[in-house]
Amino acid sequence: MNSRTTFTNFFWRFMERCGAQAVTFVVSIILARLLEPKVYGMVALITVITSILYVFLDGGFSTALIQKKDADDLDFSSTFYFNVVFGVVLYILLFICAPRIAGFYRMYELVPVIRVLGLTLIIFSLKSVQQAYVSRHLMFKKFFFATLGGTIGAAFIGIFMAYKGFGVWALVLQHLFNMTADTLILWIMVKWKPIRAFSFSRLKKLLQFGWKMLASGLLDVTYNNLRQLIIGRMYTASDLAFYNKGNQFPNILVTNINSSIDSVLLPTMANHHENVSAVKSMTRRAIKTSTFLLMPMMMSLAVCAKPLIELILTEKWLPCVPYLRIFCFTYSFYTIHTANLNAIKALGRSDLFLKLEIIKKIMGFTVLACTIWWGPLIMAYSLLLTSVLSQIINSWPNKKLLDYSYFEQVKDMLPQIGLSCLMGALVFCVTLFKLSDISTLLIQMPLGLLIYVIGSKIFHIDSYEYIISIVNQYIPRKKKS
Repeated sequence: MNSRTTFTNFFWRFMERCGAQAVTFVVSIILARLLEPKVYGMVALITVITSILYVFLDGGFSTALIQKKDADDLDFSSTFYFNVVFGVVLYILLFICAPRIAGFYRMYELVPVIRVLGLTLIIFSLKSVQQAYVSRHLMFKKFFFATLGGTIGAAFIGIFMAYKGFGVWALVLQHLFNMTADTLILWIMVKWKPIRAFSFSRLKKLLQFGWKMLASGLLDVTYNNLRQLIIGRMYTASDLAFYNKGNQFPNILVTNINSSIDSVLLPTMANHHENVSAVKSMTRRAIKTSTFLLMPMMMSLAVCAKPLIELILTEKWLPCVPYLRIFCFTYSFYTIHTANLNAIKALGRSDLFLKLEIIKKIMGFTVLACTIWWGPLIMAYSLLLTSVLSQIINSWPNKKLLDYSYFEQVKDMLPQIGLSCLMGALVFCVTLFKLSDISTLLIQMPLGLLIYVIGSKIFHIDSYEYIISIVNQYIPRKKKS
């Protein structure tokens, strides 16, 4: 697959994420103004549980279907039927356990909310195999229309219900409608449908690869959500809301870029898994390009955090500013994790993937255990340490597998890091003039972009020249007379 085809798939995946997240971003601003932080905290408490169950429900089958070289309709259909049955079973268990979950959080009003939001488990079971099919066949334009359709419809429902005073139900039904519409549109647009056949032997073969991805995914999601569970249990729903809101803004940017690269990179690498040099080349390009795009965004957001939050969310959300800055620096290197892990998965080393997750989580749980008594902010700061250590751990196997060490990876990122730090320092100087929030932002944003683009040209940043060369392929040129 040539770079133009890969870039085209990345473009559609990126547009899908940008479109959905742009709508979500605008809606979240409106809802944050209409709803109290405690309401967001209540929903966040439940999503801790459902996020873990989503991974359990997928069972690593999606990655196995993408990675398996000769996956056919029987593989996809067997996985689909298993997922649907398992999704119903998980929902029934969640329905029964709702009072106990609400009791754990000491918020018994959560019982009906858990039971309604839990319906997304069944919807997810209908959607996950379709998503794997789209990813395997690089049909990312279909993701664009499905995701955008669900997001826009959910936006109207969420805003209307919040305006009418439905409180937490505005967020619950917004999320439920979004996933339902997304799934329906995807089923309409994708030609693949399950055949009337089921094979335990095929499912078993997929599970041989998938169970390691399941275990890795469970470790990762449980660890990532454990801080929220602890904050919700030991502190207040408002504390959790500020933590989550601080995570939301950088997460929107990271999700756009990282999920786009992730969904395109894994199947592309899997198609070249026998060519180690090609996998190394793609990994290196992914790290350099994603860092070039992500680093200045995170730096700008961290610098502009206070006026941005005060302007768009009002003063009641200012306690989320330090969390936002912490997550900006944590996410700055997020794509280096994705690129390294995708290379390992593409080479079929799910065993190695699981070992890495176990090592990282032991380290992460240890750091977390040392900080839970110091408050939510210190717990958030611990992410900075674990993020750096995780980079080193994730890149370690690729020194042998790809001959691409962590030192080389850092060297590839240094130009983008240096330029982003220079831009951040210059943009921060604008705050010294003590202008209004809107005036400060209107100066900082274009100034930061201008500094970064000019700096990229002056210092001949490789990723900048790569992106420009790809874009130029899509610009029609006049024929010479």
